[in-house]
Amino acid sequence: MSATTGRGPYAKSAEVRRRILEACVDAFGETGFHGATMKDIAKRAGISHTGLLHHFARKEDLLIAVLELCDERSADFLKSADAIDPAEHPVEALRGMLTVVVGSELQPGIMELHCVLSGEATSPEHPAHTYFAQRYRSVRRFYTEAYTALAARGELRSEADPEALAATTLALINGLQVQWLFDRESVKVESVIRDFLVSVAPGLAR
Repeated sequence: MSATTGRGPYAKSAEVRRRILEACVDAFGETGFHGATMKDIAKRAGISHTGLLHHFARKEDLLIAVLELCDERSADFLKSADAIDPAEHPVEALRGMLTVVVGSELQPGIMELHCVLSGEATSPEHPAHTYFAQRYRSVRRFYTEAYTALAARGELRSEADPEALAATTLALINGLQVQWLFDRESVKVESVIRDFLVSVAPGLAR
């Protein structure tokens, strides 16, 4: 059977790559980018160091691939949640973003990865610095557009301007995610974020 049919060496290579990226999520989430080693990642993935280098020649390449994987998962959740243009459909967009935060990000491994790497990446020298800077700008812009649209419709219940409210929302989410890592039983990320969003955008309650 041809390898292009979804089996054979191509499928095997894709499976190995998946194992490598999952191993990276765990390794980077536990020790950060600088603390993880290629040998440790290879061991976690169940392959040789040489086998790892065949797929990813540098640790920086692994980091990029892992961040792209996280973005793909978030994008899939956005699509499934119908989180569309925040300027045109702000309530639906906010509801969809909540689904992303809870569904694609609030998972052991993924959340450790985000918190550890985003902390490390505050240094301009970190290879993920630009990625996280752009990500935070993008998320703030998303919320700013949604809140601006709600304000224009008279449906925003807040004295803060949309841009400041967007930064506050992101700060709340990030802070709750860190707290959740310390106390996963008591910290109810989804309900707290939903209550906050409903307090500023009552239309979400419907």
